[in-house]
Amino acid sequence: MAKGYWVSAYPAVSDPGELAAYNELARAAVRAAGGRTLSRGGRVVAHESGSVQRVVLVEFDSFERAVAAYGSAAYRKALAALPDGFARDFRIVEGVD
Repeated sequence: MAKGYWVSAYPAVSDPGELAAYNELARAAVRAAGGRTLSRGGRVVAHESGSVQRVVLVEFDSFERAVAAYGSAAYRKALAALPDGFARDFRIVEGVD
């Protein structure tokens, strides 16, 4: 069964402290759903588009688990804690068997 991944790219984070409440709630929701954070805002080397953004990569045992985790009550609570006007590019992708 192919794994599932959450891939989040944040175009700009002017005040990382604004994300503290979201990060705490999201971390707990991901763990409760069996997810593992593989990368969270580490170094980025940009190619082609030249866009260096904060990137978060979370792995789940299956694509279905990744989709279910996003729809969970715990993660909905985390989403409600995102600051107003906050932008990110969030995708759930299926891995390769």
